[in-house]
Amino acid sequence: MKSAGVSGLATAVTTATAAHVDAQTGPAVVGPGDVPVALMVNGKRLDLRIEPRVTLLDAIRNRADLTGNKRVCDRGTCGACTMIVDGRTVYSCSTLAIEVQGKQIRTVDGLVSANGTMHPVQQAFCDQDAMMCGFCTPGFVVATVALLEKHPNATPEQMKKGLDGNICRCGTFVRVMEAAQKAKTMMGVRRG
Repeated sequence: MKSAGVSGLATAVTTATAAHVDAQTGPAVVGPGDVPVALMVNGKRLDLRIEPRVTLLDAIRNRADLTGNKRVCDRGTCGACTMIVDGRTVYSCSTLAIEVQGKQIRTVDGLVSANGTMHPVQQAFCDQDAMMCGFCTPGFVVATVALLEKHPNATPEQMKKGLDGNICRCGTFVRVMEAAQKAKTMMGVRRG
């Protein structure tokens, strides 16, 4: 202690006390009521006023009128609401919109090109008839896009693992896997 001096000791105590106070107070509280939330969805900025408890799915479906992603389980277990946030898939029904401010959000609505051409994954799902009722399809399409962007040469095992969080109640899993394989080929042609 002698070599630290009084000023060094005072600085250490002050810093420790400030850290203790920060740990007790936690992050700033927002709400109740609407707060401004800015989202980057499919390359466009959306300025919304929503309650902090609003999920990403509700914000995008109900406030931005992008209704491609579906609400099915509302518990983060089926994958129908899957979106890509900064390159990672998320269940948008269990992600708060306020948490993804400043991040790039991609939905199934944003996959079609400006000239109306479907994304290769969307086209492959149509070609392989990889949908029945259609509720799970947007989530599977988005999850497949994210998978193939991360693993362009995905093996069948990687595809199974990458799509594991999505459920089809109609049982089109075989055709979904066929569509993923076809999309991999189509995207490879597009890249090459």
